[in-house]
Amino acid sequence: MQGLDFKKGEVIATITASPGRRILGIGSLWVLSLLVIYVGIVRPPEIGWQLFLFALGGGSIWIAEKMRRATALTLELTPEVLRDSSGEIVARTCDIQSLDRGMFAFKPSNGFLVRLNTSKGRAWRPGLWWRLGNRVGVGGMTPGHQAKFMAEILSAMIAERLPD
Repeated sequence: MQGLDFKKGEVIATITASPGRRILGIGSLWVLSLLVIYVGIVRPPEIGWQLFLFALGGGSIWIAEKMRRATALTLELTPEVLRDSSGEIVARTCDIQSLDRGMFAFKPSNGFLVRLNTSKGRAWRPGLWWRLGNRVGVGGMTPGHQAKFMAEILSAMIAERLPD
């Protein structure tokens, strides 16, 4: 197999959130939060349940805002790192041990799972990517063809590193 020839720092592949999925996902969370808060105000149950409804509604608003900010970013793959457009490094390509796109993999929708050689800290960008220990899930509100292309490039990079 002929080696991959990429320039240092060159963006090889990108993943951006689909506008339709952003609207549907964030909108659903806003509707949920407003309905829960509305029920807590209009038909107040016992005070404990009312506080629970307000907390649930507030939590949903917080997650919707976190998702809105996260899905405004773009994931970029360079020969050195997988990063988002804010500059946060999701994973270094030299640390990637394997990639799983299987149907039964614990991965986000329209995405893939990356296993790293080293354990990184936890991070979560709802709808775009998450990292827990030595696993990184990419996808969610992303188009499948963009994630598939990035996964293919990463698979080729991993295969090139392996000894014959």
